[in-house]
Amino acid sequence: MTQIGTNVLSDAAKMGAKMLTGGQLLHDLRDSDVQIATTPKDLVWSQDKVSLFHYRPLAPQRVHVPLLICYGLVGRWTMTDLQEDRSLVRNLLNLGLDLYVVDWGNPSRADRYLTLDDYILGYLSDCVAEIARRAGVPKVNLMGVCEGGVFTTAFAALEPERVNTLCLTITPIDFHADTVEDRLGHGFINIWTRSLSPEDVDRLIDANGNLPGEFMAAIFNQMSPMRSLLKYNLDLLEFVDDEQRLMNWLRMEKWIADRPDHPGEAAKQWMKDLYQQNKLVRNEWELDGRRVDLGNIKMPVLNVYAKDDHIIPPATSRALGPKVGSADYTELALAGGHIGVFVGNRSQTLFAPAVASFVEKHDLAAAKSEG
Repeated sequence: MTQIGTNVLSDAAKMGAKMLTGGQLLHDLRDSDVQIATTPKDLVWSQDKVSLFHYRPLAPQRVHVPLLICYGLVGRWTMTDLQEDRSLVRNLLNLGLDLYVVDWGNPSRADRYLTLDDYILGYLSDCVAEIARRAGVPKVNLMGVCEGGVFTTAFAALEPERVNTLCLTITPIDFHADTVEDRLGHGFINIWTRSLSPEDVDRLIDANGNLPGEFMAAIFNQMSPMRSLLKYNLDLLEFVDDEQRLMNWLRMEKWIADRPDHPGEAAKQWMKDLYQQNKLVRNEWELDGRRVDLGNIKMPVLNVYAKDDHIIPPATSRALGPKVGSADYTELALAGGHIGVFVGNRSQTLFAPAVASFVEKHDLAAAKSEG
């Protein structure tokens, strides 16, 4: 037998052994074995389907004013606590922050008439009030993520006296700024949503009651179709016999699959008022008859974005800087894409320390002024 033939047989034997090992690992796994968002926390407030959780401390508290993490309705906050060694939540707790997170739950057709007004000036406002009451402080620190960043931005503009600092992560502000960079593969959702007519948006929501999570999952898959196809065969074959890498991959897949429905009327506002009409950056957006003026954001702001984010292109986030009224505005650009901000190796050492340093710096001033 030739050397080439020997190598082929050797490679085939190795692949066979890899498949057998991987097959056994997958056979023995159960859904309950793939745990995400495991950092200990306690339910401290709830209303309708919305829940507010307070994390138990992992280190001595160094910050006087609590921080509330607010994710959006399109995804799930569990990305901030995906696994123990890649957890923004754990990193922040280990740095001594007093941390809360709001969980929007699983909206059903019964919630189709909830609006962004309800979520921002209703549920989010109530969460802020509960945290302030529990901590005995007049204002709290807000950390908004993606759509949740739009929520916290609007809240900070409408209720500035209740917000100590505002930290935004991968947050769109100028929903048309993707056209500035015009980078191939970036801003697909922006382009797709602008291609719809307002009547198309109404028909989409009216036909389903809400914006289905499965539908949005399909849209996200279309952003990188080859990657979506290959990850279940070629990518998986690379590590199917490595239990640790396989579990990491399954945790991510579990988060991706857990995509809740977006309440119908809120989805109409999200798509028409923001993606299509770009009202936020123009200071034309109204909630409960009140205009969201970004100039009212005078508290310290930390704006974190991903350099290669194809879902929220950097220019859409950076548009906030010239619009806010704060003299204390900082941007932090992290390497990687939309999810890499939370799970990337470099982000583990850069992101949480930057947030902790930011809120601690302004926490000292707040504590002194109150004293």
